[in-house]
Amino acid sequence: MKAAAIPTRFVYIASTHAGKKRYGLVEGKDQRQAFEQLRRQRLVPLKAYALPKWAMSRGGGAPTLKDQAEVHTQLSQLIGRGVPLVEALEVVRTSVSPSTVPRIARLRELVSQGSGFADACKSTKLFDDITVAVYRAAERSGDLSGAAKQLATTTRRQLAISGKVVTLLIYPCIVGTLTFGAVLFLLMYVTPRVGMVLTQQAQSQGTQLPLFSRLVFGLGAWMGGNWLLVLLSLAGLVVLGVVLRRQVGAVVMRLGRTLPGFREVTVAQESARFFTVMGAMTRSGVTLSDALASASGAVTHPQLRSQLINLRTKLVEGGQLRPLLEGVTALPVSTRRLLVAAERSGDLDSAFEVLSQDMVEELARRSDRMLAALEPVLIVLMALTIGSIVLAIMIPLMSMASSVG
Repeated sequence: MKAAAIPTRFVYIASTHAGKKRYGLVEGKDQRQAFEQLRRQRLVPLKAYALPKWAMSRGGGAPTLKDQAEVHTQLSQLIGRGVPLVEALEVVRTSVSPSTVPRIARLRELVSQGSGFADACKSTKLFDDITVAVYRAAERSGDLSGAAKQLATTTRRQLAISGKVVTLLIYPCIVGTLTFGAVLFLLMYVTPRVGMVLTQQAQSQGTQLPLFSRLVFGLGAWMGGNWLLVLLSLAGLVVLGVVLRRQVGAVVMRLGRTLPGFREVTVAQESARFFTVMGAMTRSGVTLSDALASASGAVTHPQLRSQLINLRTKLVEGGQLRPLLEGVTALPVSTRRLLVAAERSGDLDSAFEVLSQDMVEELARRSDRMLAALEPVLIVLMALTIGSIVLAIMIPLMSMASSVG
């Protein structure tokens, strides 16, 4: 059995009927199919250049969360107003980024040929398995618009969660980069020159520089004399970090789950993701056990994920939800009490929705607190790092000044 051919990605130059130039990416088996994709977008193809295989960056993953949120939002609004699904997808194709357009075009083609919407989404890999399961349940209940609306809310919350995590990481990365650059400049440019002058001055006085100063000056002289080796080593570390980014990310996440402050932020992030997915699935008619099976896969926190899987297993075996919830100790006591009360009243859907919103707000609060705590810590670390180099210069200067005095 032959493997399916991977479409080629083209950089295109096209013109609208109004004469405006358009640039972007399009996929196809060949240039002819790429031009056909552009004509379907009501564009006049002018030129197309095939990208090399190594520049495809395919990976087989889903489009960005921003594109997914746009698809859900457009489908909710259009289908809710009675627009047929095929026509709605035609409109959606004009609202997403160029890299997602081929997936939407293929999705529309499959739906127009009679394929189910959830099956077409799975075939085109437009969404992950959890989203596909929500749409499949919505197709059974006939509420595709409602599911799309709920998924739009869910995806935008996930965007907010991701934004908070990125914000939390940006500040220390910027400060660390600036500090590292300043240290390199001082060691490779300043300390060799200052160290040479101070060494000559000490020798003329028949004294010797302090050990700490000699170590710093010696390191600076070596780095200044081997600057090419230093730069190549840094470039190698950057390449290694990019290649091993998943492993590095896993280590960072593991540390984040153990360090005070970071641990609470991580739990809030994972809880927000879990309750967001649970709310979307249960409102779309997915049973609680099936929703738990899918939503647990969206959780990466080991303890929380293990407890949720155990909860789902015992629930399927006939256990009662209320006592089982007490075993999910990774969740706060107040959260468990709210779920127990909601289960008694038969309103778990609303409870998941409320908890999702609460966890997003809790994540925002904890992220702000973490940033506020990180700022003085980073400033102290920066002062200690740069200050040690300055101290290596000042100690011999003060010693010489005192001897002269």
